Amino acid sequence: MTLAAFLLAHQRDGIVLVQIDTAEGSTPREAGACMAVSPNAIAGTIGGGQLEFHCIDLARHMLSEGAGDQLLDIPLGPQMGQCCGGRVRVLLKRCSVSEAALMAAREKAEAAARPPVLIFGAGHTGRALAQALAPLPFSVSLIDDRDDVMNGLPAAVTCIRMADPVDAIASAPAKATFVVLSHSHALDYRLAEAALARGDAAYVGMIGSATKRARFESGFLRSGGRRETLARLTCPIGGSDVDDKRPEVIAALTAAELVRCLLGRSEPAKGRHSRHESAA
Repeated sequence: MTLAAFLLAHQRDGIVLVQIDTAEGSTPREAGACMAVSPNAIAGTIGGGQLEFHCIDLARHMLSEGAGDQLLDIPLGPQMGQCCGGRVRVLLKRCSVSEAALMAAREKAEAAARPPVLIFGAGHTGRALAQALAPLPFSVSLIDDRDDVMNGLPAAVTCIRMADPVDAIASAPAKATFVVLSHSHALDYRLAEAALARGDAAYVGMIGSATKRARFESGFLRSGGRRETLARLTCPIGGSDVDDKRPEVIAALTAAELVRCLLGRSEPAKGRHSRHESAA
């Protein structure tokens, strides 16, 4: 449940918003992190541990005693016994109906701005990856040319059936991410080539082996592709340091790779080779 949905559902019980106002040094969460506290439930997190427990107790005391808003200045080591050792200022504020509506509008805008991730192939690994990415701050689409493979996925995943999934690459927004793991090597090659040809992708990844990558590279160069373009292809997805081909493992590794690439400061590894093969 999103914070906005929690606020609307528990408004009658009374809610205190607990938000990290500033964060200095090593802290469990960053400035802006927020949680909502009602008499019997919580949503969100400001990092867990003693800091969060303390703030929940204070928020519920505010609700039960009618106390006013508070701004706390907390050194995490001396006051909370947390070894991270930073310092936070935490604002505890009663949530009004208008503030709940503003938060709902803000969450809607943030959802619209999430990085788009297009997964091609709703086989075992594609479905596992879609499920792994669903709770993360991405806009996830799962695309396949088959009718009966996209049932039972999280509501956060947009499922698209296309006769030719390559068409989805041309219509994708700028800076989109393309993850290729269809049921057909030939289709994988077409998808990867089209994604690389755009030149503006945030990430292009293809599940594969050393042999599969070599065949793709050979065909790509024969058809006029440039060798330097191949440096933008991540293959295998998820890295090559874990020798486990289970779909859920590949999905977890790939999800971590996308978090680093799209939300972090580092670039994904390029030109990798491994033994992962498509799991349609």
